[in-house]
Amino acid sequence: MKKLMLGNEAVARGAYEAGVTVATAYPGTPSTEITENIAKYDDIYSEWSPNEKVALEVAIGASIAGSRAICSMKHVGLNVAADPLFTVSYTGVNGGLVIMVADDPGMHSSQNEQDSRFYARASNTPMIEPADSQECKDFVKEAFEISEKFDTPVLVRLTTRIAHSQSIVELGEKVEYSLKEYKKDFNKYVMMPAMARKRHVEVEKRMSKLREFSDNTSINRIEWGNKAIGVITSGAAYQYAKEALGDNASYLKIGMVYPLPEKLIREFAKEVDKLYVVEELEPFIENQVRKMGINVTGKEIFPVIGELSAHIIREKILGKTTDVNKVSSGEIPGRPPVLCPGCPHRGMFYVLKKLKLTVTGDIGCYTLGALPPTESMDTCICMGASIGMALGMEKARGKDFSKKTVAVIGESTFIHSGITGLIDVVYNKGNSTVIILDNSTTGMTGHQDNPTTGRTIKGEPTKQVDLVKLANAVGVDRVKVVDPFNIKEFEKVLKEELQAEEPSVIISQRPCALLKSVKYEGVLRINNEKCRICRRCMSIGCPAIVDKGEYIEINEALCNGCELCTKVCNFNAIEKAGV
Repeated sequence: MKKLMLGNEAVARGAYEAGVTVATAYPGTPSTEITENIAKYDDIYSEWSPNEKVALEVAIGASIAGSRAICSMKHVGLNVAADPLFTVSYTGVNGGLVIMVADDPGMHSSQNEQDSRFYARASNTPMIEPADSQECKDFVKEAFEISEKFDTPVLVRLTTRIAHSQSIVELGEKVEYSLKEYKKDFNKYVMMPAMARKRHVEVEKRMSKLREFSDNTSINRIEWGNKAIGVITSGAAYQYAKEALGDNASYLKIGMVYPLPEKLIREFAKEVDKLYVVEELEPFIENQVRKMGINVTGKEIFPVIGELSAHIIREKILGKTTDVNKVSSGEIPGRPPVLCPGCPHRGMFYVLKKLKLTVTGDIGCYTLGALPPTESMDTCICMGASIGMALGMEKARGKDFSKKTVAVIGESTFIHSGITGLIDVVYNKGNSTVIILDNSTTGMTGHQDNPTTGRTIKGEPTKQVDLVKLANAVGVDRVKVVDPFNIKEFEKVLKEELQAEEPSVIISQRPCALLKSVKYEGVLRINNEKCRICRRCMSIGCPAIVDKGEYIEINEALCNGCELCTKVCNFNAIEKAGV
């Protein structure tokens, strides 16, 4: 049976066919759909974990217990999971352990262009990289075989284009996988220095065997064409190169990007006249090929920034330009990201800007509050950073500065890595005011549940984290819950908490407007007889409100009737349409 599948969907199918028992993840674009699709297989236990570190630790536990386990995350999530990754490379596995990591060249939805291949090398963990959906399924199955054969976790790297592109997949049957026997072995699994020193020796032996395997595995292959041009490539870059050069080149398609197949590379290099390495982001393969003493052309002609394309490769190798992108960017109006109509964060940002506060921000939908017209976020570094940064600003500039500073963080991000920051504020006698934006979902990655929603990844009811009790438990006595659409009340509470000589938490609580449970009634319109064209309604940044120059208009196709705009209009000029 064949089916058209996203790369992420095919990964999930591969996990199912491989007999996976446990699947864990924290949602992060472009990896989110992997675990969402795994959750559709009822015989696989799947979970949204509080963060990537916990997700990997759960998967490691499942592996040591004897099951096959898969853990998925985006590239910056691998930073969070790096601690257990480096050590599980030493301990090895019992049941197969596969770690999916999705990089984001071009930063479609990320704060950096991190190249996760370096984690494979740094942690002595093999990494393979598929180039289409069929390979996504097949390589995941192969990764489990490699994991168990060599007693190692295996990293499988995707990029946005592979994760989110569709191609035909030949479906297979689920293998009958029996749990491996669990054996107590503290010399293997307890990494105290004495044991770790011995395990490091085993890791180096394993890497030697993996290098030999890489030279012989079918996931690395040569495709002979015109030998005047030879291209070493992998993943999405392979697809671009094939489109750009066709039969005008020969290809060494790398499936195992670490360790590289050195003998195969040398064999290929001897047969071609001019050798190129075509890869996105860093010269990871290129530098290793150069270290082999092989002359190669790579990043001196290809960019280290952003995604590649067939157009770029064709131009750089063949010197031919194409007619793509004829229309210059200046002729196409920009379409910056905006908070959705009805977004609960909009009322909060309106107040933050009005009070001219310094705002340390975090990762989520609310990051968009940095953009015009709200322009009320000063910083955004990584998940959970906002609270610690607010404390750092206070300690650097004093308590008076803290009374004009707030940290904002979503409830899912707070659970992910904000709790420890709040503990730091309390423990080190900070005065920071923290706003937790509770919109009842993990919004930016597509509405996943989290520990504060009371539902699991499969929609089953579970214990719900009480943010008020949690804040109290870590030592915050001043905790207020406020509806951000009640602008006057929100402003009053915020002013009070900023002046308090102790830590404060404000829970800005209103559900995301896109949730099915949220029902606003009727769209709004501008009453032109009452409107003074003061443009105050434009300050909330709602995309449904349009400045037509001589008048203000509400686009009824975008308006969802949340009525936030009515709270900022001083002339009662906004009313229900049709009234």
